[in-house]
Parts: sequence; C-alpha cells; structure tokens
Amino acid sequence: MPALKPPQHLRPPTRAWFAKVTTDFDLEQHHIRLLTLAAECWDRAQQAREALADHGLTFNDRFGSPHARPEVAVERDSRTAFARLLRELDLDVAPPAQAGRPPSLRSNRR
Repeated sequence: MPALKPPQHLRPPTRAWFAKVTTDFDLEQHHIRLLTLAAECWDRAQQAREALADHGLTFNDRFGSPHARPEVAVERDSRTAFARLLRELDLDVAPPAQAGRPPSLRSNRR
C-alpha cells in the first residue's frame, strides 16, 4: 500500500515517520486519526523540549519563588499521550518479511 500523504503541519522528521508507518501497516481510517494525533503529540513534546532548552526548567515568580515552567507539563502530557496512542495503535508487530500486503493490526484487547 502506498504511503498516505502526511499532514503538512507536522515537522519533516515526523512526516517521514507518518509516511513509513502508513506504508508498513494496513491501517483503517480510525487508525490514521490515532496516528495523526500521536504525531502531533510527538511534535508538541519536541516544541516544549526546545523551549525548555532555551528558557530552563524553572522561573521565579514575583516573590522570587521558583516554579516549573508550563512547558514541563506540556512535554510530560504530550509524551504520555504519545505513548498511549502508540499502545492503542498496537504497532508492535514485526515488519513484513516478504513483499505483498502489509500486516493488519492485531488487537491489543485479549
């Protein structure tokens, strides 16, 4: 199956990952939506990480007390959402050994 065109708002490495996953797996429409959300979560976590690299982990309020920057929560929440979406997609199957139709996703509901 040819790769679906990744959403343009994703970062280039994330678009490449999206295209690879859609090529390697036979995804239903609802899986594509989950994959898109996972890719967006990954990009959001990377944005927060870059902001933290620029500004540090904490800031001092008007009283001089240190507080975690909001980006700490954004990164944490985005990572958690990404991991959960990947678990829901259940992409932990071996890649296809031979040419032909990509493997269907197996259910993680046992």
